[in-house]
Amino acid sequence: MEDKVKPGTLLRGRYEILGLLGQGGFGVTYKAVDRDTFNTPCVVKRLRPLSTDPYTLATARKLFEREAKVLNRLNNYDRVPRLLAHFEQDQEFYLVEEFIAGHDLGQELVAGQPLSKAEVVKLLWEILEILHYVHARQIVHRDIKPANLMRRDADGKLVLIDFGAVKEVGRLGSPAPGQTQLATVIGSVGYMAPEQLSGKPQPCSDIYSVGVLAIQALTGRPPTKIPDDPCTGQLLWRDL
Repeated sequence: MEDKVKPGTLLRGRYEILGLLGQGGFGVTYKAVDRDTFNTPCVVKRLRPLSTDPYTLATARKLFEREAKVLNRLNNYDRVPRLLAHFEQDQEFYLVEEFIAGHDLGQELVAGQPLSKAEVVKLLWEILEILHYVHARQIVHRDIKPANLMRRDADGKLVLIDFGAVKEVGRLGSPAPGQTQLATVIGSVGYMAPEQLSGKPQPCSDIYSVGVLAIQALTGRPPTKIPDDPCTGQLLWRDL
């Protein structure tokens, strides 16, 4: 499907698209500039599900609305991108977020180049500091992985990005008697906890993902390249 939002497209009369940053099952991400604030760099996310069936569209819209609401609640915390705008245009849904200049953690976790124990402990402290703040607000990120942790150029601190899979555990409701609650399983292969794979993410699910990331750092191998116990699913990494 051809993307109709091309470089030079002006959204809401102020956000000029510069180019594509990435795309997934529910949306496309662009780098842009805000003409109203002296061409300040920003990130624009557009709802663009791969399927147009009603269930997929409803799920995608719900996820984008949730991301906007959560980012707005975290706007005073400098370790997540600030939400700058949230709007619909031509029956499509957009989020505009702060652009984080830097590199993602994938550039620091290089295959075949394990980090030292001290380096991994320092990395864990950095990530858990962010999660402590996020979890205290009853928010589960659900997609902790190297690509979603940016090392900010300005100060060298980690910033947690991409809250598209976020879930508010404090607002989970139970289905009415006789009804079935359909779970949306979201996350990245290799980093998801068992309960998340079952559609029941909890704050500990994010901690599991951080643990996998630490194992990746210690072994120099991505989780998909580490054998696991066929009975328990636990990664067999200690001899690596």
